[in-house]
This record gives sequence, structure tokens and C-alpha cells, in this order.
Amino acid sequence: MKIRITLIEEMLGTKAANKEVFASFIASKCPDDDLRRQEIETAEHREEAGTTVYHRDENGNLMLWDYQIKGFLKEAANIMRQCAEKPTDEDGKKGRNPWSAAKSKFDNFVFVSPRKISLGKKEPDGVCERPLRAETMQGPRVSLARSEVVDAGVSFECEIQLLPGCPITEKMITQCLDYGKFKGIGQWRNSGKGRFTWEVVE
Repeated sequence: MKIRITLIEEMLGTKAANKEVFASFIASKCPDDDLRRQEIETAEHREEAGTTVYHRDENGNLMLWDYQIKGFLKEAANIMRQCAEKPTDEDGKKGRNPWSAAKSKFDNFVFVSPRKISLGKKEPDGVCERPLRAETMQGPRVSLARSEVVDAGVSFECEIQLLPGCPITEKMITQCLDYGKFKGIGQWRNSGKGRFTWEVVE
């Protein structure tokens, strides 16, 4: 199946920012040595606060890896497994859930290409900052998370291939893709970020 995915909510980057690359970029904009050192320290502080960015390909384009789409499919398949009713035969006996061991089956029989999936742009559309609350041994803690953002409306294409005779059907793939309008791809997807619609590309 060749499909086109279109975001209906902004999608956040998932790659932890490289402190050295981030700091060097800021430093290159500062002609003064003292100011450069201050900006590098600021850059390192921001990275430590939890910045996530998009992967870039060799041409500098924002991209997703194939395993990110496959990871979504596996997560969706696990949800389908929990929601699916076991088939019942004529005697009223329930059979095997077709979604059983779904994550393992998707690992072994479902493949996404290309390896690098371009988002068609070189720069993110903005940055999303939000507080993260966590319960620790020392009590509740709040930290700041920061992620690059690609806006709703962005589309990208990929292919999903099933091995011949595998227990995963095309209908099961479409059910998983339909789940994307409820829970999407990328960081903070529990809040609705990264939700999408999809269509088959001939």
C-alpha cells in the first residue's frame, strides 16, 4: 500500500537535541568570545531542559524514520487487540482473537519504506513548550519540555508492505491507520499532537 498521511494536528519532533550541534550553531551567530561562551551555556541549559527536534536527512530536510511509522502501527495494533471481540463459531464457542500477538506479528511481517520519510521542509514551523509533571521520591517535580513543531496540513508519503501469506491483512492495516485520527505520531501524542488522516495513493 502506498499512502499519503496528512496531519490534522501539529506534530512534535522526537529526537533529543544534540547539545554540541545546538551550542555550536548558536555560537556561530555570536562574534564576541565572552558572549559566545554565555550563549553556549544557555544552549546547554536548554538542551538539558528537554528539547526534542526533528531528524534531518543528508540534504537538511526534516524527516521521519520508517520505524516511527511502524511503531505507530504496532501501538495501534495493540489497541485493536484490546478492543476486538473474539469470533464466535456456530456452537457459540469463542475462537482466537485475530489481533493476538499483534506487536510481534507487525515486527516480523509488516515493513515500511522508504527508510527516510521526508516531510518536505527544511525548517520546523515553530516550537512547542509545555510543563511536564512527574512524581519522584522527593515528591512532585515540574520540568519544561520543548519540541520542534510541524504544523497541521503537512503531508508525506510512504509505503507499507506485507509479506505474502502473513497473518496481517490489509484490512487490519487500514484499521490501524484509521486510529491515527484519535492518537497520532511524535512527542506528546496523548494530548492529541500528531493526529492525522490518510489516503491510498495510486
